[in-house]
Amino acid sequence: MAELVAVMAASHGPLIQRDWHAVTPEHKQRLTAAFESLGARLNRARADVVVVVSPDHWVNFFIDNLPAICIGVGEEHDGPPEPFLKDFPWRPVPGHAGLANHIHATALADEFEPSVSHRMTLDHGFCIPLWRMKPDPLPRIVPIVVNTLEPPMPRVSRCLAWGKLVAKAVASYPEKLRVAVLATGGLSHSIGEPTMGAIDEAFDRRCIAAFGDGREAPLAAFLEAEMDGAGNGSHECRNWAVAHGAAGSRGFALVDYVPVPEVYVGCGFAAWELR
Repeated sequence: MAELVAVMAASHGPLIQRDWHAVTPEHKQRLTAAFESLGARLNRARADVVVVVSPDHWVNFFIDNLPAICIGVGEEHDGPPEPFLKDFPWRPVPGHAGLANHIHATALADEFEPSVSHRMTLDHGFCIPLWRMKPDPLPRIVPIVVNTLEPPMPRVSRCLAWGKLVAKAVASYPEKLRVAVLATGGLSHSIGEPTMGAIDEAFDRRCIAAFGDGREAPLAAFLEAEMDGAGNGSHECRNWAVAHGAAGSRGFALVDYVPVPEVYVGCGFAAWELR
């Protein structure tokens, strides 16, 4: 049977790659150390597959076709289309159709109804954390897109339930497989809005504390009430909620939190200790 061996989360702001030259030396050191700490965890876990939970930044979908959840079920996926990621080393990105289709089948059996894509383009949200984490080798990737860009978005409680669904699907997959979950995005940031560049450190620290507390109802209530005010990018905390649910809503450990004005993001990095 498959086994869940790691659950992690990391921010993914595009300027972390595109404008790396403009990041201060202190922030470069903190960001590099945080990504590589997660990468070391992934390597120690010897994951065969990583389920990566991220938004799609208008690469695969637009408002004329915007699924709440989409699972990439292909054996491979296209690498990032952004010019600043032209040197991304894994093209195409290897997928795992068996596990991806099993997650989809498990979802349907549990009355979840996600969309599927047989070949997805993985943008910076998926690729920057993977590249910066330096996995050796790169595990196969099962991408799961969660709509965190445009209403209507899945409720936080539903994202927590999605995480539990992913964990259930992993536990019931018949092949011997070591599986990790990586949620990307967040914490507070604002893109394309009058508040663009603002970082809400108070929200971020309360968010981190809510994940650390672990209880689902207070976490969901806090995020539903406060995400809008922390910038439109803060809705990516839904992806962290998926990871939290996958980990059984316990064991959250902050790796680092760095508010980085140069990349417009309150950058958060975390892992969950699995029992």
